[in-house]
Amino acid sequence: MALDSDNVRVATTGAVYVAPTGTTAPTDSDGALDAAFIDLGYVSADGIAETIDKSTNQIRSWQDGSLVREVVSEGTYSVEMTFIETNEAVLELYYGVTNVGGKFSIDPRKTGGRQSFVIDVIDGASIERTYLPSGEITSVGERTLASGEAIGYQVTITAYADASSTVVEKFFSDLEA
Repeated sequence: MALDSDNVRVATTGAVYVAPTGTTAPTDSDGALDAAFIDLGYVSADGIAETIDKSTNQIRSWQDGSLVREVVSEGTYSVEMTFIETNEAVLELYYGVTNVGGKFSIDPRKTGGRQSFVIDVIDGASIERTYLPSGEITSVGERTLASGEAIGYQVTITAYADASSTVVEKFFSDLEA
């Protein structure tokens, strides 16, 4: 494989969307999303951190204790980001509530339930679309209120397998299928 600087991507812009689970899934990187997907607005300049966490089980031989195999026993996919736009959809995600309407009660045990998420990352004409058919806000960070700084809503979205065992789907506009 030859080196090709045209293949270096930068996440220059994009969008994060949320919809109820069961919403029609995207089928490519740049097709229109189902109208149920809501754009969550600005994400902080820190961007989006994607994490794939795997746990393994080492299998050793009885004869000499040598490692003979290692199997993946658990795997988790999550993304973390900080929204800096205050809107109803972001407040619902961050606080795990529905129908904010100007007033709501907070129960820190609530997550808001499972939802579908789409993350579009754009670099010129190149688009990487990540689809989580079933994700949930499993962690929120501090919300700092300070003069001269945007109010941030840091969230971690953990992906779960859906009915077809799909955890995450990736689509790339500039790679051959």
